[in-house]
Amino acid sequence: MATQAVSVVPIADRARRRITRRLMPYLFILYIIAVLDRANVGYAALEMTKDLGFSPEVYGFGAGVFFFGYILLEIPGGLIVEKWSARGWIARIMITWGVVAALMGFIRTAPQFYALRFLLGVAEAGFYPGVVVYLSHWFRYEDRAKTMAMFLAAIPTSYIIGAPLSGVLLGLNWFGMAGWRWLFILEALPAIIFGVVTLFYLTDHPRQAKWLPTEEREWITAELEREKQLKQQARSYSVWEAFKHREIILLTCGYFLICGTGYGYSFWLPTMVKALSGLPNLLVGLISALPSCVGLISLQLMGRSSDRSKERRWHTAGPMLVAGAGFLLSALLQNHPALAIACFCLAAAGLHGYQPSLWSLPAGFLTGSAAAATFGLINTIGSLAGFVGPYVVGYLKKATNSFFGSMLYLSLSAIAAGCLILTLRQGRRKII
Repeated sequence: MATQAVSVVPIADRARRRITRRLMPYLFILYIIAVLDRANVGYAALEMTKDLGFSPEVYGFGAGVFFFGYILLEIPGGLIVEKWSARGWIARIMITWGVVAALMGFIRTAPQFYALRFLLGVAEAGFYPGVVVYLSHWFRYEDRAKTMAMFLAAIPTSYIIGAPLSGVLLGLNWFGMAGWRWLFILEALPAIIFGVVTLFYLTDHPRQAKWLPTEEREWITAELEREKQLKQQARSYSVWEAFKHREIILLTCGYFLICGTGYGYSFWLPTMVKALSGLPNLLVGLISALPSCVGLISLQLMGRSSDRSKERRWHTAGPMLVAGAGFLLSALLQNHPALAIACFCLAAAGLHGYQPSLWSLPAGFLTGSAAAATFGLINTIGSLAGFVGPYVVGYLKKATNSFFGSMLYLSLSAIAAGCLILTLRQGRRKII
């Protein structure tokens, strides 16, 4: 037995390293592209709203209507990856969202803005839950928070890259077209290119991976099957039972609140920074990248800490409470721009830090189609908050002619989310 244990460990280490090197950098790049194409409207708004005469309410509605389209295929998207093909589904998503994102560069009216943002949501729907399900086909539960941290690092990285890049693109004026139009067009092209590449690069399941040596392929396949059997022995949930599960309901409500905070913040951050500082667009872009740098560090530290301790609940709720504190302080200190922006950094640490452990919570007690559908359900409800958050921020800004009420809303939403997560029973103990 001892000899067997010694011989298995090198295979396990080699398999994990090879799978991580093969999949994670590529998925990381795909998610950077996704976040850029979804959120670059925040930077375009610095010039677009003036050029087209959009009010804060019109912009907030257009930024958020993306998520009405997004929810349509969230639950089916996770199931399609589970039952059909991650490679084919992700490729389809990327090519169609790239085309729609490029068309954003040609809008003239508010209805066109609303329609294309809605269609962008339809095109991108299913990408995130699909990748979450896809990772469960390749990584054991005990490795999943670190893996999610690697993948989710694309969110702050996209802002770190996108903020200064968008500031530069806003300064273009090629062929008589404003820079914000080129921002949409040029940032959409990588989605189409990588969508085609995905068809040839990704592998749906370990058993199909010719790039894995036979012994490593057999090891990861056996490990994932053993994990699946253990969960099924403990309690097998149907898709409908999973939707009615107390923990899933609480988790979904908490995610709705924190998503409202996150999207309200990310879509309005450049405008808030410009209102606080009065700086030109390029400097606004550079400053807007600072909170994401802090968020990137927090994301990695929290993911590793959660896996090391095998604790999920506090690693999810704690950062949400930190985000709430950051926004509350920024509201109180808005007359001191440097301090308010520092508080945005604190809020960003919380907004990014909760994510690896949150997505590990349902995987601790669900498997198969129930887990796939649940990932889609949670993300679908969170996506509704993607409309609510930006719209409420815009409404409060217009109503009060200040961002104080908006930041207070972001703070209270994050704190309420953290409190809901702390009521979870499933996360109180260390889980597999």
